[in-house]
Order: sequence, then C-alpha cells, then structure tokens
Amino acid sequence: MSMHAAWMTHRSMTADPSVKEQKLKPGTVKRIFKFALPYRTNIIIFLATVVIDAALIVTTPLLLKRLIDQGVIPKDGAVVTQLALLVGLIAIADAGFNMLGRYFSSRIGEGLIYDLRSLVFAHVQKQSIAFFTRTQTGALISRINSDVIGAQQAFTATLSGVVSNVVSLVLVGVTMLILSWQITIFSLLLLPVFLIPTKWVGRRLQALTRESFSVNAEMSSTMTERFNVSGAMLVALYGEPDREREYFRSRARRVADIGIKMAMLNRLFFIALTSVAAVATAFAYGIGGHLAINGGVTVGTLLAITALLARLYGPLTALSNVRIDVMTSLVSFERVFEVLDLEPMVKSHDGAKVLVTKEPRIEFDNVDFSYPRAEEISLASLESAAKAETVQSGQVLRNLFFVAEPGTMTALVGPSGAGKTTISSLLPRLYDVTGGAIKIDGNDIRDLTLESLRESIGVVMQDAHLFHESIAENLRYAKQDATPAEMQAACEAAQIWKLVESLPNGLDTMVGERGHRLSGGEKQRLAIARLLLKSPAVVILDEATAHLDSENEQLVHAALQTALKGRTSIVIAHRLSTVREADQILVLEKGSIVERGKHDELVAKGGLYADLYNRQDLTGAANQDPAVEN
Repeated sequence: MSMHAAWMTHRSMTADPSVKEQKLKPGTVKRIFKFALPYRTNIIIFLATVVIDAALIVTTPLLLKRLIDQGVIPKDGAVVTQLALLVGLIAIADAGFNMLGRYFSSRIGEGLIYDLRSLVFAHVQKQSIAFFTRTQTGALISRINSDVIGAQQAFTATLSGVVSNVVSLVLVGVTMLILSWQITIFSLLLLPVFLIPTKWVGRRLQALTRESFSVNAEMSSTMTERFNVSGAMLVALYGEPDREREYFRSRARRVADIGIKMAMLNRLFFIALTSVAAVATAFAYGIGGHLAINGGVTVGTLLAITALLARLYGPLTALSNVRIDVMTSLVSFERVFEVLDLEPMVKSHDGAKVLVTKEPRIEFDNVDFSYPRAEEISLASLESAAKAETVQSGQVLRNLFFVAEPGTMTALVGPSGAGKTTISSLLPRLYDVTGGAIKIDGNDIRDLTLESLRESIGVVMQDAHLFHESIAENLRYAKQDATPAEMQAACEAAQIWKLVESLPNGLDTMVGERGHRLSGGEKQRLAIARLLLKSPAVVILDEATAHLDSENEQLVHAALQTALKGRTSIVIAHRLSTVREADQILVLEKGSIVERGKHDELVAKGGLYADLYNRQDLTGAANQDPAVEN
C-alpha cells in the first residue's frame, strides 16, 4: 500500500463518525455546486488526472506479468529491456499527472478558500453592533478558518479520494478476478481481519483528537487572556505566578500525553495496515505458488496479483467510511452558509439617498427603542453559552423628542442606565429605532445610505480604540489618503503633535495593542485628531473626558473646542462642568427626557440636573459619583 493511500485511509478512519447523524438543510448541496461552477474546468481536468493516476495503478503490475512471463522466463532480453523502459516511462508519466493534479487541486482549493473567506469577512462586516455583542470571537474566526478549509476539502481531498478509490477498486478488483479468481476471493475473505484493527485504532484516535482539540482550545484561551496588555497587568498585580504556571503546565502536560498516545496509535495504525497487507500477500504467495506449480497460473500472474493486492485494501477501507468524509465536508459548508444566511439587522434599502450636508439639523421624533432579542441578531452556535434568554431588555427609550439645530451642542446627562449611550448609538444606525424616527435635515436616516450617513458622523468614545499599528495608520483609518501635513495639522489641533514630534519614530511610532503605549489622555487626543482628519458634519462625544486627570482634561477640552466648532454635536457628559456652555441640556431618566434647558435654567429649577450638579465638585477635583456614570 502506498503512503498516500495509507494516509487517506487514516484520515477517513479517524474522522468523527457522529457527523453522519447530522441533517443538512434543503438546498445545501445545490448551493455548494454553485460555488464550484467558476472552477468547473479546473475540476474536470483535476478529476481526469485522478482517473488516469488510478488507472496507472493496474498498468505496472500487468507489465510486470508480461516482463516475467514473456521476458525473464523465455530469457528474451529485448522484451525485458522494452518493458523495463516502459515501466520507467509510466512512472515518469504518473509523476507528471500527480504534479498536474496537485496544481489544479491547489487552484481549486485555494480559490474556494479565497472566495469563502472573502464572502464571510465582507458579510460579517455588514452585521450590526448587536451581532458582535453576543458572538464569541473565537467561534467566528473558526468559521473563517477551520470551516472554510473543511469546506474546500469537499472538492479536493474528499472528491478526489472518492473518485480515485472507486476507479482503483473497480480496476484492481476486475483485473485480479481476471488473473485469478481463487486468489482474489481468498484475499477478500481477509478484509474483516484488515478492518477490525483499523476500526479500533480509528475510534481511539477520534476520542483523543476531540480531547486534544478541547485542551488546546483551553490553552489558546489562557494564552490569549494572559498575553494581552490588560491580562498581563491583571496577572502581575493580582495573580499568583506559581499557580498560573502550574495551571498552564497541567494543560500542556495533558496535550503532550495525548500527543504521545496519538503518535503510538498512528504508528500502530500504519503497522496494522502494512502487517495485514503483508500477511494477505504471504497467503497469496502461498496459494498462488501452489497454483503456479500445478500450472493454474503463471509466475508473472502470481507476482502481478500480489502487487495489485497491496492496492486493494486501502480503497476498500476508505470507501467504507466515505459517508463520514462527505458529510464532514458538507457540514463545514453548511456552517459557513449559516453565517452567510444571517441577514444584517441594519442595512441600506434599495433607493436609499446619499446624505450631503455641512451643518445638519438633527431631530429625534418620538423615538422608542428596545434592544433586539438574541435570535434576531446572532447564531446560537457562535455564542459561548447558547441558551435562550428568559429576560429581555425591555423598552430603553420612550417617546423621545428633541431637535439639535445646525452648529449647536446638545448635551445628554443623567444617571446610569438612562439611555444616553443608546441615543449616541442610534444616530449612526449602529441600531435601528423600534418606534418613531431620527431625521437629518428632514430625511429619515433609514432612507439614507449607511455609507454616507456614517461618513457624516464622527465619534469619540470614553475608551478610544487604537489598532496595534503606527500612529499614522491609526489616523489614516479616518482618511486613507491623508498626507503627513494633514496628519500634523490634525494632531496640532488636537493638542497631541508635541508628543508625536518628540517620539523617535514620529508618526511611524507603534501605539501597541489597544494603544496601551499611550496614556488615557494621549489616546483621547489622538482619537480627536482622527476625528478632525475625518472632518464630519456631526460629532458625538461619549464621555470623552471621563476618568482623565485635570491636566489631560484641560488638553482634551481644548482639543474638543476645535472639534466642535461649526459642527452639530451631541455630547454625553459625566462631568457637568464640561457642558455648562451647551446650547441645550437634556436630562434623561429611565429612557425619557425629564428636563431640558440651559445650565443656569436647570440649576435654578432645582430638579434632577440640580441634584446631579450639587453632588459634584465643580472646582476641578471632580468627584466621580458612581450614580452619574453612564
């Protein structure tokens, strides 16, 4: 048995048999064939090389028969030379077809991986923020990596394996029966002896493989959590190094133990394959030898049959598990389709208009909002705990009405859970309202294209997110063609250029994971520079100065003055001192506006705003009462 045949048999025998019990959704196979259509020429050529390669399996033993019977025994040197050369040429041709098959297999496989990954990545990017709040990142990445690779094997390893094994089995079986039906029947009677050890080893390997995946996933999760900046800091401050090391070592030891068992079982598997084949060959020699002595078969026929016998058991064993191989690939496709079939909750409808505005008027017209249910936004298989939720979020915003006039600042204040951040999420359509409408210049934002809407809005959050790239690349995320001069101007306006200029690599300085190489104030100012580079018509600030020291707060405040100038802005404030100059202040409680007006009016009114104001030290110490955090 060839090493390739043995490997294919091993792959088939160690696959998870439980996949046979899964039921595919109607139309899955039809969709799979649609993905294959662009590669139909490559698939045809690839399968042709597989068939030719399988056919060559019986050619060499038959030539060997002729070489012995018509060349060696009659002592005809010319025949020996001719047939030996022909065997060599066939070997070269076989290698050529193998290379050609591998080339087309790679083109098909890598093409499918590219198509599927590109589709899944693009589709996931269209999902609403609600999708990402529930989805387990590792499970989603697995769909893009593992399941996509499993799907492409349907057209490479699985399809070629089935075709090759069927063709080989038919040709080898028919040829052996023609040469000697007695030896062929006896050889087939030994098949159960061949299957028993392989099935047993296969089941053991299946169990160990599942356990290995589970323990490796635990190790990966541990490393991911401990090896990022926040995790490493937590371990350094609160963790026990000895306990951490022991925890990791115990899992690494288990992986090592499983690896040793799998290595021994793999070796036992191949030994079982080759040993049983060798025993069958010995029996074939014994029976065939007696037949040859009695004139039942020629010596060449005996040698040809024993050569073919080694090519018989591999395809038989692999085909006995073909359903598992096929279903494994089809299920991988279905898991990819499951993601592609999840419709984004927020999307542009046909005929949506492009928003063009410089100083927009924003209107919240009797807006109601409730967060979507789990089944509306995600897939149970992508969540870390796929359990139905028994308690829904309920109505978060109720009958909300206000107008932000062009170029004005509207401040949102109120206790935690009042709905301030929810409002900031509704304007750029991270979620859609469940009642009423949000309008910009009289246009319902649901009638605008998402791209033009979000191009018109700039957001600075409390915890500014920076990618693990250079300062320049983080700034260019707002404007890809930004020049160094434009980035410098934005940094100067954001009060961050002096710091950037002082760094050895300037704009090319790496900021670290999530920007951890910068302080909180520096990240905020860099985020403001990014916003200025985008130059949006609408600015949303969500607690942009919360948790900053007084020096950084002053710098960020100065940067914000530039960012807000001439723009319609919505500012969520924790420190009421930052919104005293707002054109209007909306005080929210339990999803409704309970007060509205300017700072002095609201303080004089003596309501909720006055209570929040009096509970804060506005002299600069800025008591941070948890009751007014968002």
